[in-house]
Amino acid sequence: MTSDVIDWDNAYRGQGVFEGPPPWNIGEPQPELAALHRAGKFRSDVLDAGCGHAELSLALAADGLTVVGIDLSPTAVAAANKAAQERNLANASFVQADITSFTGYDGRFNTVIDSTLFHSLPIEGRDGYLRSVHRAAASGAAYYILVFAKGAFPAEMEPKPHEVDEAELRAAVSKYWQIDEIRSAFIHANAMAIPDAPFEMPSHGTDEKGRMKFPAFLLSAHKA
Repeated sequence: MTSDVIDWDNAYRGQGVFEGPPPWNIGEPQPELAALHRAGKFRSDVLDAGCGHAELSLALAADGLTVVGIDLSPTAVAAANKAAQERNLANASFVQADITSFTGYDGRFNTVIDSTLFHSLPIEGRDGYLRSVHRAAASGAAYYILVFAKGAFPAEMEPKPHEVDEAELRAAVSKYWQIDEIRSAFIHANAMAIPDAPFEMPSHGTDEKGRMKFPAFLLSAHKA
């Protein structure tokens, strides 16, 4: 990754720009994606792209889906594998790899889920990522992206996630995937502490658990 993005392995060790783990690792799947799961939108096998601590993968596996999580951070992958073993979830496995160029899963996955990965990639890595997950998807596979929208973070914050507007997101994804819908959504995050920050965070709303609700997009697409 280039220097304009967060060092995610440091972040998962609690040594990054945030005090503690990334605030949007909330100990459970992001509510927007949990709602899709309750609606029956996810089918095995599932690829959790940029799985992090894998709250989503573990929840899906507990409900009987077969899930593979891929993440660049060896710290996150180790934590995810440990959690799967502790919960006896043999149908969840986690691999450390570069999501922009991974191979070995051609045509396998009926569902690909990106829970806050897209904005974490260097912009120049987006095309390789979209091409790689497209190659790993089965014909007709569903693809979901939950990504920060422009304005989620202060303009002065560096490094920060690469927020997108709808046109930017559509242009990138439509090169490989058939887009079904892009709608406004939220990414829920724990209270965020950035020591000695020379800026103020935007005033976002909170959910019933007191977590911040950052503006986001939820994209739904499929492989033709």
